[in-house]
Amino acid sequence: MKNIYKIAAVFLTFIVAYSCSTKKDAFVNRQYHAISTKYNVLFNGEQAFLQGLEALNANYEDNYWDVLPIEPLKVDELAMPGMMGDTDSSPQEFERAEEKAVKAIQKHSMLIARQERNSQIDAAYLLLGKARYYSKRFVPSLEAFNYIIINYPTADLIDEAWIWRSKTHVRLRNEEIAIDRLKTLLTKESISKIDLESAHTTLAMAYQSLDSIPQVIYHLNQAVVTDYNKEQTARNLFVLGQLYQNKNERDSANIAFQKVIDLKKSPYKYKIHAEIEQAKNVSNKEEALVMIEELERLIKDRYNREYLDELYFRLGEITAQDDVETALYYYKNAVETSTNNSFQKELSYEAIGNIYFDKAEFSTAGAYYDSILQISTNENSKRIRSIKRKRNNLDEVIAYEDIAKKNDSILEIVAMSPEEQNNYFNSYIKKLQAEEERKLLAQELQGNTGSSFYNANDIGGSSNSGKWYFYNTQSAGFGQQEFLKIWGNRPLEDNWRLSNKMQLNNTTITTVETTTPQIDASQKYDVATYIAQLPSTQDEIDVVVRERNNAYYNLGIIYKSQFKEIDLAISKLEKLLTFNPKNDILIPLKYHLYKMYTTLNSEKAAVYKNDITSNYPDSKYAKIILNPTEISNADTSNSPESMYANAFHEYKNEDFNSVIEKSNKAIIAYEGQAIVAKFELLKAYAIGKKEGVDAFKNALEFVLTNYPNTEEGKKAEEVLQSINSKI
Repeated sequence: MKNIYKIAAVFLTFIVAYSCSTKKDAFVNRQYHAISTKYNVLFNGEQAFLQGLEALNANYEDNYWDVLPIEPLKVDELAMPGMMGDTDSSPQEFERAEEKAVKAIQKHSMLIARQERNSQIDAAYLLLGKARYYSKRFVPSLEAFNYIIINYPTADLIDEAWIWRSKTHVRLRNEEIAIDRLKTLLTKESISKIDLESAHTTLAMAYQSLDSIPQVIYHLNQAVVTDYNKEQTARNLFVLGQLYQNKNERDSANIAFQKVIDLKKSPYKYKIHAEIEQAKNVSNKEEALVMIEELERLIKDRYNREYLDELYFRLGEITAQDDVETALYYYKNAVETSTNNSFQKELSYEAIGNIYFDKAEFSTAGAYYDSILQISTNENSKRIRSIKRKRNNLDEVIAYEDIAKKNDSILEIVAMSPEEQNNYFNSYIKKLQAEEERKLLAQELQGNTGSSFYNANDIGGSSNSGKWYFYNTQSAGFGQQEFLKIWGNRPLEDNWRLSNKMQLNNTTITTVETTTPQIDASQKYDVATYIAQLPSTQDEIDVVVRERNNAYYNLGIIYKSQFKEIDLAISKLEKLLTFNPKNDILIPLKYHLYKMYTTLNSEKAAVYKNDITSNYPDSKYAKIILNPTEISNADTSNSPESMYANAFHEYKNEDFNSVIEKSNKAIIAYEGQAIVAKFELLKAYAIGKKEGVDAFKNALEFVLTNYPNTEEGKKAEEVLQSINSKI
């Protein structure tokens, strides 16, 4: 028996050794290498490829605010022949799949008499090309697909190879080549439904790259007829809905999104975003109410916690037109529930800021715009640049509003009797003491428990034990005291490290320091300390009055010229009139009121017109009002820029009379336009050259007074300061 076993072992060894040869075209050799390729090396490679594809889809971050790419593969650079894409971000499983494909080819290829005898090698080359494709190495990938097409023209997977080759050409920006071959492939009667679905998807990719939207829509509709690839079908339907939405075909978009929601086994991220996209398509109040109810239901579902910020934001968008306060509530919830999606948080902050901006609460709006700029990761985008400009325009408004509010309060207290002042500050001190007591009590409670959020007794543990930091009150209390020592009391809010989030640019505000003086801790409960800080002499009071009046005037001009808030500008200037300002402000503010009331077709325009022309007939404003038709005889065929260029040329040629004349005509002709400030400053320089320093100063003061928030006004202020310092 032992001899029989030995003989059998030798025979089997001989058979295996014989079949391992890749040079012999025998049935045993072909079957051995085909089976070893398919169920060993190639199987492991395909499993690694599927794992990589799953990781790629899971880790890919889509921007649902834009039309999704049909294939979730981010290519940072344009892939050109001889160049390699970014392979670092690709899952490592693709590298392993490529290794297995190469191993299958090297160990099991049976190329005999220029013909491949191993029926699985074409599949190995296909896996090799796909692994390289998802590693973003498109040129080597193309080589693998070309090898299949050239050497295995009758293979079962030849159609799939053509589709992958075309997809690679799309990535290499050879869309025309891809489209031409795929159209030929679609005429093939024997093409399988799976390959037909993939071919239409790839054609849609090519046309999306060429921005041919009608063709993208057509081929996506053809691709979703079947759903062999659930993931890709869901994505195709979602993109289809977005494209219909962009064309304002709401019904078609809703049908596509509903198909995503109803599609079985499709990824949940597409389903929930399809619900959100449908919410964008409401067209009347009835639909809005139904959608609000649906979104509220989705918010209550605990599985949607990851998407709460988007759901709340969409609720804010739906309710913003009819109920601003409710929209504000939803937007704030969107901010609070936003965790990883910084772009969504930016949009929520922007929506809140815009609401406060429209309500003319500019300080609050500025704070929300600041929050956007602090978290934004794309500072060069058009949207962020626009927000920056909008935010910068608010600096002066916020500063002037603070000055007006503070100085109004100071003057109100100064006007009180000594007894009323004592009562006022006593009341203030009581509030201050109550607030201090509240803070001390809160600190004591936090010090005793170690944390205001966790208490060991509440969770059934010992008061000083537990592995987790917050379960150990002694450790947590120590940490909390260290935090207070370093940071002090900070509110629970975003960007808590910043003690001053409103960094205002006050370089252009010509007022004295308005910050609150620091009070010694031993004197902050003494009424006399506060009374001593009040302005007492008439000169000190005049400074506060002048600051207050300038702030109101500048606010009126800014609201009028920059923000087009005419009603708000009128209210500021009308209130300034009640303060009886001096003529240097009084006349121009009446002129601006006249211009705004004229715009509103109000009868008050005539009142201010008569006031200026009767009481200040020699002023520049009276002359402008009385001679508005003077410009009709002037040559206005040229553009304002050309007129300015001509006037500036004459200034350089020292023809100052002509500069002044042309500037006066242009100022009347282009009243309300930004270029007027340029003409005013140029005229001031011409007056200075012609009439001397005193006339120059008066002209500059006029520019500063009427255009304080423009570059020309700031330049006038700079020159005035230089002249005064030299004098």
